[in-house]
Amino acid sequence: MPILRNADHPAVKAPDSVATRYAVAVLGAWSAEAATYPFDLTKTRLQIQSEVAAAKVGYKLENIGMIKTAMGIAKNEGVSKLWTGLMPMFQRHVIYSGCRLIIYEHIRNRLKDEQGNMSLGAASVGGLISGSLAQLIASPTDLVKVQMQAEGRRVLQGQAPRFSNCRQAYALLYAEAGLLGFWRGAIPNVQRAALVNMGDLAAYDYTKQYLKREFGMADNALLHAASAFTAGFVAAVVGTPADVMKTRLMNQPIGPDGRGKLYRGMIDCLQQSVKNEGVFALYKGFLPLWMRLGPWALINWLAFENIMLAIGGNTF
Repeated sequence: MPILRNADHPAVKAPDSVATRYAVAVLGAWSAEAATYPFDLTKTRLQIQSEVAAAKVGYKLENIGMIKTAMGIAKNEGVSKLWTGLMPMFQRHVIYSGCRLIIYEHIRNRLKDEQGNMSLGAASVGGLISGSLAQLIASPTDLVKVQMQAEGRRVLQGQAPRFSNCRQAYALLYAEAGLLGFWRGAIPNVQRAALVNMGDLAAYDYTKQYLKREFGMADNALLHAASAFTAGFVAAVVGTPADVMKTRLMNQPIGPDGRGKLYRGMIDCLQQSVKNEGVFALYKGFLPLWMRLGPWALINWLAFENIMLAIGGNTF
C-alpha cells in the first residue's frame, strides 16, 4: 500500500512534472472536500446567523450553535443538503488547488537555502502570494458556492427560491451584476486565501521540514499527518475573520445598481459586524471551520503525498 511507503521507497518510479503535480493537487483537494464539506456549509450558515445588518431587509435573526445548525439543515432540508454547493467547490479546486501548489513550489525553489530549507518568514510569504493569486482566479466559484449554501436558509425564512442548481446560480448572478459581479467579495476572499495558505502551505511545509531536520522523521504518513494537523489549526486561527467578511459580502442581497444592499465594502462590513455584534463576531463559525480545515488538511496532504509516492514523484 502506498501509505506504508516513504520517499525513499516509492511504489513505482514515474516521471514527475508540473502537470502531474497540478493534477494530483486537484485530486487531493477533491478527496478532502467531499469528506469535510458539511462543516463548510455549517460554518457558512453560522456566519450569517444574527447578522444584524441583514435584519434591515427582512432576514430573521438566529443564534444557534454548530450542532443544532447542522442537525437543523439535515432535518428541515434533507441530509443531502449538507453537500449543497459541492459542485462549484470542485470547479474551484480545478483552478485553485493546482495553482496554489505550483506557485508556492516555484517560490520555494527560489527562496530555499543550500540545504533545501526555507525560513518561516519565506514560507509565509510564499503562502500569502500563492494563495492570493490562486484565489483571485477562482473567486467566482466561491461566490456561487456561498450563494448555494445560503439558499436553503432563505427558503426556510419564506423567501422565494432563486435557483435549483449550479448552472442556474451562475446565470442568476450574471444577470444581477454582469461578469465583474462574479468577483463580489473578492478582496476579503483573496485576503482569506492568503492567510489560510500562510497557515496551510507555509505551516505544513515548515513543520514538515522542521520535524525531518530536528527529529529525523522519515517522509511518510506519520510526518504528513503531524504537519497537516498543525497546518489546519494555524489556517483556522488566521483565516476565520476574513472568512466571515467574505461570506457576508458574498451572501448579501444585490440592489438594482448591482451593489450590495448591506455593506459598502469589506471595511464597512468589518465595522458593522464589530459594532453590532462585538469582536467575537469575527470568529463566528471558528469551530466548524477548524473541524473542517484540520481534517481537510489531513486528507488533502495524505492524498497528495501518497499519490505522488505511488507514482514515484517527489513529495511536497
